[in-house]
Amino acid sequence: MGTNPEISRHYPKKIELDETLVQTGPQFLRLKTGSGAPQMREVPLRLMGAGDKAKMLQFAHGLREEDLLFLRSDITDPATVEDWLRGIEHGTTVTLLAEPEGVLAGYASLHVNPLRWTRKVGEISINTARDWQSRGLGENLCWEIVELAHTLELRKITAQMVADHKSARAMFERLGFHIEALLPDWVEDREMRCRDLLMMAYDLRAKGHPRELKH
Repeated sequence: MGTNPEISRHYPKKIELDETLVQTGPQFLRLKTGSGAPQMREVPLRLMGAGDKAKMLQFAHGLREEDLLFLRSDITDPATVEDWLRGIEHGTTVTLLAEPEGVLAGYASLHVNPLRWTRKVGEISINTARDWQSRGLGENLCWEIVELAHTLELRKITAQMVADHKSARAMFERLGFHIEALLPDWVEDREMRCRDLLMMAYDLRAKGHPRELKH
C-alpha cells in the first residue's frame, strides 16, 4: 500500500528554523546577531522508508538513557524498527525524518488505526537528538504532522507520554493540545517502573493550524 500519494508529493522539502531563538544552556550556543535579525537555518525533511532501518537504529543508540525511558517502544531494538517500517509500508504510519547536513536529527510520526471507530483519530510521536532539543525542531515537526492530518481528513490527533515528561507536555500545550486523561501507573518504562500516562489531544475541527498559536 505504502504512503498516501497526496502526502508523498509534498516531500522531500525544507523547513526553516530561527537559530537566534536557541535557548541558552550547556548544550547550545546562542547566535548573537547584534541587530536581532533572525538567522534562518534550512533543515531538509523527507519521508522514512524501507532503507532507513540502520539510520534509525544509529539515531536511537545516540539518545540518552533518560530520553529512552520516555519512549513507549524500544526503538533501539531492530525488531521494533522493522515493525515500524511495516506500518509505513501498510499505510498506517507516516514518519518524517529531519536531516540537517545529512545526519538524522529527529523524526515525527503519525499513526492511524484502521479500525472504523478510530480511523479519524491519529497519534503523533516526536523525538529529537540532544543537540537539537529546545531549538524549535520538535515544534516544526509537529506542525508538519498536523498538516498531514488535515490532508488525511482526521478529526483529532492524540499524543501520549509519561506524565514526568514535562518538556514534551509543555511543547504540546504551546501548540494547542489539551489534556484528555491522566492514567495512574498505566505504563512501564525500560526499567520496569510503573509510570502515569498522560494523554493529550488536538481537535482539528475546532482549532486552526498550531502555527497560528505560535505567538
